Amino acid sequence: MILQSTVHSNADGREALVLIHGMGSASTVWKPIVADLKSTFTLVMIDLPGHGKTPMDVAQPMDPKSLAAAVFETMHSLGIAKFHVVGNSLGGWIALEMAAMNSSAVASVTSLAPAGLWLKPFMTRNPFTVIPRILIGGLKFVAPILLHFEWVRKIGFKNVSPQWRDFSYELCLDATIAFSTATGYYPAWDGFLRKRFESKVLESVPISVIFGDSDRSLPAATSQERSLVPIHTTWIILSECGHAPMWDHPAEVINEILTHLAPA
Repeated sequence: MILQSTVHSNADGREALVLIHGMGSASTVWKPIVADLKSTFTLVMIDLPGHGKTPMDVAQPMDPKSLAAAVFETMHSLGIAKFHVVGNSLGGWIALEMAAMNSSAVASVTSLAPAGLWLKPFMTRNPFTVIPRILIGGLKFVAPILLHFEWVRKIGFKNVSPQWRDFSYELCLDATIAFSTATGYYPAWDGFLRKRFESKVLESVPISVIFGDSDRSLPAATSQERSLVPIHTTWIILSECGHAPMWDHPAEVINEILTHLAPA
C-alpha cells in the first residue's frame, strides 16, 4: 500500500529523513520540528493507513512489520533508496522494525517513546481508550471553539505531557482532529496485540531511543524494557517530558537526529 506523504525537498542531494507518527495521530504531529529539519534533510512525513490523509484499506495488515513494509514501499515509490527514520510511539516501533527488515536502506533510527518495548504484550485492547475516542468523536465539530479554553486543553493533554500549558492552540487542534478521524486507530491496536518488538537489528544501523520521564502512555515500569533493543542503542531520558518528546523538547530531539548525519 502506498501511503500519503508530505515531502519537503531542496533537491540538492541532502540526506532523506522519514517521520512516522503514532496510533491515532497524523503527520501534523511533527510541526514543532519540521522547520528545522527541512533545512537539513529531504523530509518525508508519512500518514499511516486510516490516519491523516491516508484512507483505511481493510486489506492492509496493521501489525508493525506490515506497516514497516508499507513505508518502504512508499519510499521506493518516491525514488528514495536510503534514509533516516524517526518515529513516535507506534511509529517508533515501526522505525525499529524497518531497521531490522532492511539495514542497508535505513541510515539511522531515532525512536521517540516507542511502543513494543513492554514486559508483557497486550492481549486485548485497552478499555480505557474507548471513552476518550467516544468523547472526542462527539466533540470534533466543536473542538475548534472549545480548545480556546485552557480547561479543555487540560482535559485533553494533561496526561500526554507535563508541559501541556505551553502547547499552542494549533498543536492541540491538529492532535484532536487526527485522533477523532483516525479510522485506523482500532485496526492498529489489533495489529500489535500479542506482539512486542523482538527483531534483530545490525550494529551498522545507529539507533537512539528517547523516552520522557513523565510518559503516562508507556511508563517505565511496564513499557520501557531496554533488553528488547540492540545493545548499541543510545537510550535517553528527558526530564519534564511526556509521550511526545518532539513537543516537549524539540531542540533536544532535533540535536539527537542530527547526530546521525554522515560527516561532511
